[in-house]
Amino acid sequence: MKVRNSLRSLKDQPGSQVVRRRGRTFVINKRNPRLKARQG
Repeated sequence: MKVRNSLRSLKDQPGSQVVRRRGRTFVINKRNPRLKARQG
């Protein structure tokens, strides 16, 4: 998982969704599980 200051490139990938948990923003992708990121 990468900690990034911009999630725009990851959220445009097919199958990815942006999730907010515990005040942080995560990108998870069921179709391609390597694409994970956290912001904040």
